[in-house]
Amino acid sequence: MTELTHDEHSPRPALDPHGRRALVVIPVVLAMLSMIGPFSIDTPFPAFTQMREEFSVGSAQMQLVVTAYMAAFAVMSIFHGPLSDAVGRKPVIIGSLAVYVLASIGAAFSPDLTVLLVFRVLQGLSAGGATIVSRTVIRDLFEGAQAQVLMSRVAMIFGLAPAIAPVIGGAVLQLGPWPLVFAFMAVLGVVLVTATVLVLPESHPVERRVPLRPASVLGGLVDVARHAGFHRVAWAATFAFAAQFLYIGGAALFVVDLLGLGELDFWVFFVPMIGSMVVGSWISGRAAGRISGRRLVSAGFTVSVGGALVGVGLSVSPWATDLPWAIVGPSLLALGNGMSYPTLQLMLLDLFPERRGAVVSGSSFLTLMLNATVAALVTPLIAVSALGFAVTALVMVTLGQLCWSWHCAVEDRDTRSPQHPEELEPTDLM
Repeated sequence: MTELTHDEHSPRPALDPHGRRALVVIPVVLAMLSMIGPFSIDTPFPAFTQMREEFSVGSAQMQLVVTAYMAAFAVMSIFHGPLSDAVGRKPVIIGSLAVYVLASIGAAFSPDLTVLLVFRVLQGLSAGGATIVSRTVIRDLFEGAQAQVLMSRVAMIFGLAPAIAPVIGGAVLQLGPWPLVFAFMAVLGVVLVTATVLVLPESHPVERRVPLRPASVLGGLVDVARHAGFHRVAWAATFAFAAQFLYIGGAALFVVDLLGLGELDFWVFFVPMIGSMVVGSWISGRAAGRISGRRLVSAGFTVSVGGALVGVGLSVSPWATDLPWAIVGPSLLALGNGMSYPTLQLMLLDLFPERRGAVVSGSSFLTLMLNATVAALVTPLIAVSALGFAVTALVMVTLGQLCWSWHCAVEDRDTRSPQHPEELEPTDLM
Protein backbone atom coordinates (compact mmCIF):
# COMPACT_ATOMS: atom_id res chain seq x y z
CA MET A 1 0.00 0.00 0.00
CA THR A 2 1.66 3.23 -1.13
CA GLU A 3 -1.28 5.56 -0.74
CA LEU A 4 -3.06 5.92 2.56
CA THR A 5 -6.75 6.51 2.71
CA HIS A 6 -8.85 8.39 5.22
CA ASP A 7 -11.81 7.21 7.19
CA GLU A 8 -14.25 9.43 9.02
CA HIS A 9 -13.37 8.05 12.43
CA SER A 10 -9.59 8.17 12.21
CA PRO A 11 -8.37 10.80 9.72
CA ARG A 12 -4.81 10.39 8.57
CA PRO A 13 -2.50 12.78 6.75
CA ALA A 14 -2.05 12.26 3.04
CA LEU A 15 1.29 10.98 1.78
CA ASP A 16 3.07 10.98 -1.55
CA PRO A 17 0.83 8.77 -3.73
CA HIS A 18 3.85 7.52 -5.66
CA GLY A 19 5.09 5.85 -2.51
CA ARG A 20 8.88 6.25 -2.84
CA ARG A 21 9.09 9.08 -0.35
CA ALA A 22 6.72 7.36 2.05
CA LEU A 23 8.29 3.92 1.87
CA VAL A 24 12.00 4.76 1.60
CA VAL A 25 12.95 8.29 2.65
CA ILE A 26 10.62 8.67 5.63
CA PRO A 27 11.68 5.38 7.31
CA VAL A 28 15.33 6.39 6.90
CA VAL A 29 14.73 9.76 8.57
CA LEU A 30 12.69 8.14 11.33
CA ALA A 31 15.43 5.60 11.92
CA MET A 32 18.03 8.37 12.17
CA LEU A 33 15.82 10.20 14.66
CA SER A 34 15.25 7.07 16.72
CA MET A 35 18.95 6.22 16.80
CA ILE A 36 20.03 9.55 18.34
CA GLY A 37 19.28 8.15 21.81
CA PRO A 38 21.52 5.06 21.73
CA PHE A 39 24.02 6.87 19.51
CA SER A 40 24.53 9.46 22.25
CA ILE A 41 25.27 6.72 24.78
CA ASP A 42 27.96 4.93 22.82
CA THR A 43 29.76 7.63 20.83
CA PRO A 44 31.82 8.93 23.82
CA PHE A 45 33.03 5.43 24.84
CA PRO A 46 36.37 5.62 22.98
CA ALA A 47 37.02 9.01 24.62
CA PHE A 48 36.62 7.68 28.16
CA THR A 49 40.35 7.08 28.55
CA GLN A 50 41.20 10.66 27.57
CA MET A 51 38.46 12.13 29.76
CA ARG A 52 39.45 9.96 32.71
CA GLU A 53 43.04 11.18 32.50
CA GLU A 54 42.11 14.84 31.98
CA PHE A 55 39.55 14.87 34.79
CA SER A 56 41.65 12.64 37.11
CA VAL A 57 38.78 10.25 37.86
CA GLY A 58 38.34 6.47 37.89
CA SER A 59 36.36 4.06 35.73
CA ALA A 60 33.42 4.01 38.15
CA GLN A 61 33.11 7.81 37.97
CA MET A 62 33.30 7.77 34.20
CA GLN A 63 30.36 5.35 34.18
CA LEU A 64 28.32 8.32 35.44
CA VAL A 65 28.63 9.78 31.94
CA VAL A 66 26.37 6.93 30.83
CA THR A 67 24.14 6.84 33.90
CA ALA A 68 23.46 10.60 34.05
CA TYR A 69 22.40 10.65 30.41
CA MET A 70 20.16 7.61 30.72
CA ALA A 71 18.48 8.70 33.94
CA ALA A 72 17.64 12.10 32.48
CA PHE A 73 16.42 10.48 29.27
CA ALA A 74 14.15 8.21 31.29
CA VAL A 75 12.67 10.98 33.44
CA MET A 76 11.84 13.21 30.46
CA SER A 77 10.68 10.33 28.28
CA ILE A 78 7.41 10.19 30.16
CA PHE A 79 6.49 13.66 28.83
CA HIS A 80 7.68 13.70 25.21
CA GLY A 81 5.02 11.32 23.90
CA PRO A 82 1.96 12.89 25.60
CA LEU A 83 3.17 16.32 24.54
CA SER A 84 3.30 15.15 20.92
CA ASP A 85 -0.26 13.83 21.28
CA ALA A 86 -1.29 17.41 22.08
CA VAL A 87 0.83 19.64 19.83
CA GLY A 88 1.90 17.27 17.04
CA ARG A 89 4.96 15.16 16.33
CA LYS A 90 7.20 17.62 14.43
CA PRO A 91 7.22 20.50 16.95
CA VAL A 92 8.36 18.16 19.73
CA ILE A 93 11.04 16.55 17.57
CA ILE A 94 12.45 19.84 16.28
CA GLY A 95 12.36 21.62 19.64
CA SER A 96 14.06 18.78 21.50
CA LEU A 97 16.78 18.45 18.83
CA ALA A 98 17.53 22.16 19.13
CA VAL A 99 18.14 21.74 22.87
CA TYR A 100 20.23 18.63 22.16
CA VAL A 101 22.51 20.65 19.88
CA LEU A 102 23.08 23.27 22.60
CA ALA A 103 23.74 20.56 25.21
CA SER A 104 26.30 18.87 22.95
CA ILE A 105 28.13 22.16 22.45
CA GLY A 106 28.16 22.71 26.21
CA ALA A 107 29.55 19.21 26.79
CA ALA A 108 32.35 19.89 24.31
CA PHE A 109 33.50 22.89 26.37
CA SER A 110 33.18 21.24 29.81
CA PRO A 111 36.21 21.97 32.04
CA ASP A 112 35.59 19.09 34.46
CA LEU A 113 33.47 16.00 34.99
CA THR A 114 30.80 17.82 37.02
CA VAL A 115 30.07 20.30 34.24
CA LEU A 116 30.15 17.51 31.66
CA LEU A 117 27.56 15.56 33.66
CA VAL A 118 25.28 18.62 33.74
CA PHE A 119 25.30 18.83 29.96
CA ARG A 120 24.93 15.05 29.65
CA VAL A 121 21.77 15.40 31.74
CA LEU A 122 20.54 18.11 29.36
CA GLN A 123 21.36 15.84 26.42
CA GLY A 124 19.32 13.07 28.01
CA LEU A 125 16.37 15.36 28.72
CA SER A 126 16.23 16.45 25.07
CA ALA A 127 17.23 13.35 23.06
CA GLY A 128 13.97 11.55 23.78
CA GLY A 129 11.95 14.02 21.74
CA ALA A 130 13.43 12.51 18.59
CA THR A 131 13.94 8.93 19.74
CA ILE A 132 10.54 8.42 21.37
CA VAL A 133 8.21 10.49 19.22
CA SER A 134 9.63 9.14 15.95
CA ARG A 135 8.38 5.66 16.89
CA THR A 136 4.78 6.82 16.78
CA VAL A 137 4.97 8.24 13.26
CA ILE A 138 5.03 4.95 11.35
CA ARG A 139 1.98 3.66 13.20
CA ASP A 140 0.30 7.03 12.62
CA LEU A 141 0.81 6.63 8.89
CA PHE A 142 0.68 2.91 8.14
CA GLU A 143 -1.34 -0.15 9.11
CA GLY A 144 -1.16 -3.93 9.15
CA ALA A 145 1.70 -5.83 7.53
CA GLN A 146 3.09 -2.67 5.97
CA ALA A 147 3.47 -1.09 9.41
CA GLN A 148 5.42 -4.16 10.55
CA VAL A 149 7.64 -4.07 7.46
CA LEU A 150 8.46 -0.41 7.92
CA MET A 151 8.88 -0.73 11.69
CA SER A 152 11.36 -3.52 10.99
CA ARG A 153 13.24 -1.34 8.51
CA VAL A 154 13.48 1.40 11.11
CA ALA A 155 14.67 -1.15 13.66
CA MET A 156 17.36 -2.37 11.25
CA ILE A 157 18.80 1.12 10.85
CA PHE A 158 18.21 1.94 14.53
CA GLY A 159 20.12 -1.19 15.48
CA LEU A 160 23.22 0.08 13.70
CA ALA A 161 23.59 2.98 16.15
CA PRO A 162 25.35 1.11 18.97
CA ALA A 163 27.64 -0.54 16.42
CA ILE A 164 28.71 2.53 14.50
CA ALA A 165 28.67 5.04 17.37
CA PRO A 166 31.89 3.92 19.10
CA VAL A 167 33.53 3.40 15.71
CA ILE A 168 32.68 6.97 14.74
CA GLY A 169 33.75 8.19 18.17
CA GLY A 170 37.11 6.49 17.74
CA ALA A 171 37.52 7.94 14.25
CA VAL A 172 36.75 11.45 15.49
CA LEU A 173 39.41 11.03 18.18
CA GLN A 174 41.98 10.56 15.42
CA LEU A 175 41.28 14.16 14.40
CA GLY A 176 41.70 15.70 17.82
CA PRO A 177 40.90 15.52 21.56
CA TRP A 178 37.71 14.25 23.18
CA PRO A 179 35.64 17.51 22.86
CA LEU A 180 35.43 16.86 19.12
CA VAL A 181 33.21 13.84 19.86
CA PHE A 182 30.55 16.09 21.37
CA ALA A 183 31.03 18.66 18.61
CA PHE A 184 30.26 15.90 16.13
CA MET A 185 27.07 15.10 18.06
CA ALA A 186 26.04 18.77 17.79
CA VAL A 187 26.52 18.67 14.01
CA LEU A 188 24.45 15.49 13.82
CA GLY A 189 21.65 17.24 15.70
CA VAL A 190 21.65 20.09 13.17
CA VAL A 191 21.47 17.57 10.30
CA LEU A 192 18.47 15.85 11.92
CA VAL A 193 16.65 19.14 12.45
CA THR A 194 17.09 19.91 8.76
CA ALA A 195 15.92 16.44 7.70
CA THR A 196 12.85 16.68 9.93
CA VAL A 197 11.85 20.07 8.54
CA LEU A 198 12.36 19.10 4.90
CA VAL A 199 11.25 15.45 4.76
CA LEU A 200 9.02 14.40 7.64
CA PRO A 201 5.26 15.01 7.34
CA GLU A 202 3.19 15.91 10.38
CA SER A 203 1.55 12.55 11.09
CA HIS A 204 -0.71 13.70 13.93
CA PRO A 205 -3.13 16.30 12.51
CA VAL A 206 -5.01 18.82 14.62
CA GLU A 207 -8.29 16.90 14.54
CA ARG A 208 -6.68 13.90 16.25
CA ARG A 209 -4.87 15.78 18.99
CA VAL A 210 -5.76 15.81 22.66
CA PRO A 211 -6.14 19.06 24.62
CA LEU A 212 -2.90 20.65 25.78
CA ARG A 213 -3.85 20.62 29.43
CA PRO A 214 -1.95 19.01 32.32
CA ALA A 215 -5.01 16.99 33.32
CA SER A 216 -5.41 15.62 29.79
CA VAL A 217 -1.71 14.84 29.33
CA LEU A 218 -1.38 13.17 32.72
CA GLY A 219 -4.73 11.43 32.27
CA GLY A 220 -3.42 9.70 29.17
CA LEU A 221 -0.42 8.43 31.06
CA VAL A 222 -2.65 7.20 33.89
CA ASP A 223 -4.89 5.35 31.43
CA VAL A 224 -1.85 3.65 29.93
CA ALA A 225 -0.37 2.81 33.33
CA ARG A 226 -3.64 1.19 34.48
CA HIS A 227 -3.79 -1.13 31.48
CA ALA A 228 -2.63 -4.63 32.42
CA GLY A 229 -1.94 -5.61 28.81
CA PHE A 230 0.39 -2.66 28.47
CA HIS A 231 2.46 -3.85 31.43
CA ARG A 232 2.68 -7.43 30.23
CA VAL A 233 3.92 -6.49 26.75
CA ALA A 234 6.02 -3.52 27.87
CA TRP A 235 7.86 -5.48 30.56
CA ALA A 236 8.45 -8.37 28.15
CA ALA A 237 10.16 -5.96 25.75
CA THR A 238 11.92 -4.10 28.56
CA PHE A 239 13.55 -7.13 30.16
CA ALA A 240 14.54 -8.61 26.80
CA PHE A 241 16.23 -5.41 25.70
CA ALA A 242 17.82 -4.91 29.14
CA ALA A 243 19.65 -8.21 28.67
CA GLN A 244 21.23 -6.83 25.51
CA PHE A 245 21.73 -3.32 26.86
CA LEU A 246 23.69 -4.75 29.76
CA TYR A 247 26.51 -5.28 27.26
CA ILE A 248 25.92 -1.99 25.44
CA GLY A 249 25.89 0.18 28.56
CA GLY A 250 28.87 -1.67 30.02
CA ALA A 251 30.82 -1.82 26.76
CA ALA A 252 33.66 0.33 28.06
CA LEU A 253 34.23 -2.23 30.83
CA PHE A 254 33.46 -5.36 28.80
CA VAL A 255 35.55 -4.48 25.75
CA VAL A 256 38.53 -2.77 27.39
CA ASP A 257 38.81 -4.32 30.85
CA LEU A 258 37.63 -7.89 30.18
CA LEU A 259 38.51 -8.47 26.54
CA GLY A 260 41.67 -6.37 26.73
CA LEU A 261 40.94 -4.38 23.57
CA GLY A 262 41.71 -0.72 22.79
CA GLU A 263 39.74 2.45 22.13
CA LEU A 264 39.51 1.69 18.41
CA ASP A 265 38.38 -1.91 18.89
CA PHE A 266 34.77 -1.45 20.02
CA TRP A 267 33.63 -2.47 16.54
CA VAL A 268 34.90 -6.00 17.20
CA PHE A 269 32.13 -6.40 19.77
CA PHE A 270 29.40 -4.10 18.45
CA VAL A 271 29.38 -5.05 14.78
CA PRO A 272 28.55 -8.77 15.32
CA MET A 273 26.03 -8.08 18.09
CA ILE A 274 24.20 -5.24 16.38
CA GLY A 275 24.54 -6.95 13.02
CA SER A 276 22.65 -9.88 14.51
CA MET A 277 19.90 -7.53 15.70
CA VAL A 278 19.66 -6.06 12.21
CA VAL A 279 19.30 -9.58 10.77
CA GLY A 280 16.57 -10.28 13.33
CA SER A 281 14.75 -7.10 12.28
CA TRP A 282 15.04 -8.18 8.65
CA ILE A 283 13.47 -11.53 9.57
CA SER A 284 10.66 -9.62 11.29
CA GLY A 285 9.99 -7.61 8.14
CA ARG A 286 10.06 -10.69 5.92
CA ALA A 287 7.63 -12.46 8.27
CA ALA A 288 5.05 -9.65 8.06
CA GLY A 289 1.79 -11.03 6.70
CA ARG A 290 3.20 -14.57 6.62
CA ILE A 291 3.07 -15.59 10.27
CA SER A 292 1.25 -14.05 13.20
CA GLY A 293 2.92 -11.47 15.37
CA ARG A 294 2.45 -13.69 18.38
CA ARG A 295 4.33 -16.60 16.80
CA LEU A 296 7.11 -14.28 15.67
CA VAL A 297 7.58 -12.81 19.14
CA SER A 298 7.57 -16.27 20.70
CA ALA A 299 10.21 -17.43 18.24
CA GLY A 300 12.30 -14.36 19.00
CA PHE A 301 12.19 -15.03 22.73
CA THR A 302 13.20 -18.64 22.14
CA VAL A 303 16.29 -17.48 20.23
CA SER A 304 17.12 -14.84 22.87
CA VAL A 305 16.87 -17.23 25.81
CA GLY A 306 18.89 -19.81 23.89
CA GLY A 307 21.55 -17.22 23.14
CA ALA A 308 21.76 -16.22 26.80
CA LEU A 309 22.24 -19.87 27.77
CA VAL A 310 24.99 -20.26 25.19
CA GLY A 311 26.60 -17.13 26.62
CA VAL A 312 26.63 -18.60 30.12
CA GLY A 313 28.11 -21.84 28.84
CA LEU A 314 30.91 -20.09 26.98
CA SER A 315 31.63 -17.75 29.90
CA VAL A 316 32.64 -20.68 32.09
CA SER A 317 34.83 -22.16 29.37
CA PRO A 318 38.53 -21.44 28.78
CA TRP A 319 37.48 -19.16 25.88
CA ALA A 320 35.36 -16.83 28.04
CA THR A 321 37.27 -13.69 27.01
CA ASP A 322 38.61 -14.92 23.69
CA LEU A 323 37.23 -13.77 20.35
CA PRO A 324 34.97 -14.73 18.70
CA TRP A 325 33.57 -16.86 21.55
CA ALA A 326 33.05 -13.94 23.94
CA ILE A 327 30.51 -12.33 21.60
CA VAL A 328 28.55 -15.39 20.47
CA GLY A 329 26.03 -15.25 23.34
CA PRO A 330 25.33 -11.49 23.08
CA SER A 331 24.97 -11.80 19.30
CA LEU A 332 22.38 -14.61 19.52
CA LEU A 333 20.55 -12.64 22.20
CA ALA A 334 20.44 -9.63 19.87
CA LEU A 335 19.20 -11.79 16.98
CA GLY A 336 16.17 -12.86 18.99
CA ASN A 337 15.49 -9.31 20.13
CA GLY A 338 15.58 -8.10 16.55
CA MET A 339 12.94 -10.67 15.63
CA SER A 340 10.55 -9.74 18.44
CA TYR A 341 11.05 -6.06 19.23
CA PRO A 342 9.35 -4.40 16.19
CA THR A 343 6.19 -6.49 16.69
CA LEU A 344 6.13 -5.81 20.44
CA GLN A 345 6.32 -2.09 19.67
CA LEU A 346 3.36 -2.30 17.28
CA MET A 347 1.36 -4.29 19.84
CA LEU A 348 1.92 -1.52 22.37
CA LEU A 349 1.00 1.25 19.93
CA ASP A 350 -2.27 -0.49 19.02
CA LEU A 351 -3.44 -0.53 22.63
CA PHE A 352 -4.35 3.20 22.56
CA PRO A 353 -4.63 4.49 18.96
CA GLU A 354 -5.38 8.03 20.13
CA ARG A 355 -2.65 8.03 22.78
CA ARG A 356 0.27 6.51 20.92
CA GLY A 357 2.64 9.13 22.25
CA ALA A 358 1.67 8.29 25.83
CA VAL A 359 2.11 4.56 25.14
CA VAL A 360 5.60 5.01 23.71
CA SER A 361 6.55 7.34 26.56
CA GLY A 362 5.28 4.86 29.14
CA SER A 363 7.12 1.89 27.67
CA SER A 364 10.29 3.92 27.07
CA PHE A 365 10.21 5.13 30.67
CA LEU A 366 10.13 1.56 31.97
CA THR A 367 12.95 0.48 29.66
CA LEU A 368 15.16 3.45 30.39
CA MET A 369 14.69 3.39 34.14
CA LEU A 370 15.56 -0.29 34.28
CA ASN A 371 18.59 0.20 32.03
CA ALA A 372 19.78 3.23 34.00
CA THR A 373 19.43 1.29 37.25
CA VAL A 374 21.33 -1.65 35.82
CA ALA A 375 24.07 0.61 34.45
CA ALA A 376 24.48 2.42 37.78
CA LEU A 377 24.06 -0.39 40.30
CA VAL A 378 24.51 -3.74 38.57
CA THR A 379 27.13 -3.26 35.84
CA PRO A 380 29.94 -2.14 38.18
CA LEU A 381 29.34 -5.25 40.30
CA ILE A 382 29.14 -7.87 37.54
CA ALA A 383 31.79 -6.37 35.23
CA VAL A 384 34.57 -8.29 36.98
CA SER A 385 34.01 -11.31 34.73
CA ALA A 386 32.35 -12.47 31.53
CA LEU A 387 30.27 -14.86 33.65
CA GLY A 388 28.80 -11.93 35.55
CA PHE A 389 27.57 -10.36 32.31
CA ALA A 390 26.25 -13.66 30.95
CA VAL A 391 24.31 -14.74 34.05
CA THR A 392 22.73 -11.30 34.50
CA ALA A 393 21.69 -11.26 30.83
CA LEU A 394 20.11 -14.71 31.24
CA VAL A 395 18.11 -13.54 34.26
CA MET A 396 16.87 -10.48 32.37
CA VAL A 397 15.76 -12.26 29.21
CA THR A 398 14.12 -15.04 31.24
CA LEU A 399 12.03 -12.44 33.05
CA GLY A 400 11.02 -11.07 29.66
CA GLN A 401 10.03 -14.55 28.48
CA LEU A 402 7.89 -15.03 31.60
CA CYS A 403 6.06 -11.73 30.99
CA TRP A 404 5.39 -12.72 27.37
CA SER A 405 4.16 -16.18 28.39
CA TRP A 406 1.85 -14.54 30.92
CA HIS A 407 0.46 -12.27 28.23
CA CYS A 408 -0.16 -15.21 25.89
CA ALA A 409 -1.93 -17.09 28.69
CA VAL A 410 -4.23 -14.12 29.33
CA GLU A 411 -5.01 -13.87 25.62
CA ASP A 412 -5.84 -17.58 25.48
CA ARG A 413 -8.08 -17.24 28.54
CA ASP A 414 -9.94 -14.31 27.00
CA THR A 415 -10.34 -16.18 23.73
CA ARG A 416 -12.00 -19.07 25.55
CA SER A 417 -14.18 -16.72 27.61
CA PRO A 418 -17.89 -16.64 26.66
CA GLN A 419 -17.93 -12.90 27.23
CA HIS A 420 -17.75 -10.54 24.32
CA PRO A 421 -14.63 -8.33 24.19
CA GLU A 422 -16.64 -5.20 24.92
CA GLU A 423 -17.90 -6.78 28.15
CA LEU A 424 -14.42 -7.42 29.52
CA GLU A 425 -12.74 -5.11 31.96
CA PRO A 426 -10.32 -2.66 30.29
CA THR A 427 -7.41 -4.05 32.27
CA ASP A 428 -8.03 -7.50 30.79
CA LEU A 429 -7.88 -6.45 27.18
CA MET A 430 -4.82 -6.62 24.95
